[in-house]
Amino acid sequence: MASRHLTTANGVPVADNQNSLTAGPRGPIVFEDFHLFEKLAHFNRERIPERVVHAKGSGAFGELTVTHDITRYTKAKLFSQVGKKTPLFLRFSTVGGEAGSADTERDPRGFAVKFYTEQGVWDLVGNNTPVFFLRDPSKFPDFVHTQKRHPQTHTKNATMQWDFWSLHPESLHQVTILFSDRGIPDGYRHMDGFGSHTFSMINAQGERFFVKYHFKTKQGIRNLSPERALALAGSDPDYAQRDLFEAIERKDFPRWSMEIQVLPEAEVERFDGNPFDVTKVWPHQRYPRIPVGEIVLDRNPQNYFADVEQAAFAPSAVVPGLGFSPDRMLQGRLFSYADAHRYRLGVNYHQIPVNKPVNEAQHYHRDGGVRIDGNGGAAPNYHPNSFDQVTLASDGEAPPYALSGPMLRHDHRADLDYYAQAGALYRLMSEPQKKLLTDNIVGAMRSVPSFIQDRQLEHFKRADADYGARVARGLAIAPAGDPRQVPVVK
Repeated sequence: MASRHLTTANGVPVADNQNSLTAGPRGPIVFEDFHLFEKLAHFNRERIPERVVHAKGSGAFGELTVTHDITRYTKAKLFSQVGKKTPLFLRFSTVGGEAGSADTERDPRGFAVKFYTEQGVWDLVGNNTPVFFLRDPSKFPDFVHTQKRHPQTHTKNATMQWDFWSLHPESLHQVTILFSDRGIPDGYRHMDGFGSHTFSMINAQGERFFVKYHFKTKQGIRNLSPERALALAGSDPDYAQRDLFEAIERKDFPRWSMEIQVLPEAEVERFDGNPFDVTKVWPHQRYPRIPVGEIVLDRNPQNYFADVEQAAFAPSAVVPGLGFSPDRMLQGRLFSYADAHRYRLGVNYHQIPVNKPVNEAQHYHRDGGVRIDGNGGAAPNYHPNSFDQVTLASDGEAPPYALSGPMLRHDHRADLDYYAQAGALYRLMSEPQKKLLTDNIVGAMRSVPSFIQDRQLEHFKRADADYGARVARGLAIAPAGDPRQVPVVK
């Protein structure tokens, strides 16, 4: 069959479909990357009206109580003093399944927190894993397509999944977590949450600190065996939703400790590796977790659709004293999440009660679907003007990044260390955990064509020889091939 060139929707040839356009190898994505924005914008509009990802969810209201002073790192008012309380809404979810899917499928879990602060809404949108499958947001639509349904059979397809993972070795760390005992949490109360990305905090002196957010469950970690998960999928597919709702109703309120890892901006160049790579964790020995506070969920929604289904989280929603990083995946999400909500709920989704800030919002957005607040009345719809005395808040301005380097599609695979952390995680596992991991992988890969099995096996081997050997034995494949020759998509 004759080859064809990849193009944009209007036929413009695409020279690189792997790397976003960034300012320097570690720099943020630039707005000029029309190919990335087209992919993300089209992807956000592929389903109506269900969420493209995280469609099956549960949620509850609660509050954050600050237990430790972190004002040396941030000037954000919600952290201004020990004992301060901030109301919040937390939504849990599975990622790949539809709204009617089972809560007990093997899948990452969403862990998204909406803090209603006096300075505006802060959304911290994460998962129950500290890493992700990808480094570059240009690959996100492609990845999710492989986790959804086959375009012809409309069924889940293991070949698509493992073909993608085997061609993207940076996914191995997250794949190892996904097929471990933590791949199927026992409900939502017995799992940790993570911001996953590298974010930032800015203190009153204008100093920036890069941070990782952790939420450690106080209920203890509990996971489901594959056999128990399968039985629950048939007998109680809403198991996690039911468990969360009933626990709160009986006043057994779920709690998590909030913690951060901190990397001063001045130490970025001394970091061993790329601190903005979301496929890797920061070593806890060098960057220990620092306690911040406790979150508790103590109130169920009165109406699921009004609060859980209409809750809209976007990592671009931050307050003064909190910010972002050059993490490529985070930079892509800053656009795609809010854009998805504008499509799914309408451009005025901030007016929905669950999304509405508790402080007064002052902006000049007008019109659009489902406008319910008077649309600004007769007030000016432009700024600045001579009538309303609305001023700018300098407190919301973050210090500049120190960036350098040519603007081009820098190869995110210039760092070839896909395997060290996945191998280290494997070696930390107990013998029963290793057996469960490799048994789960073997079961998931049995139907996959042998050439894809061979390709993925090389990744397992390079992470840890025993890891690869166990999977190979389970698939009845004799060790073969040079582990140095690992095919990577270009």
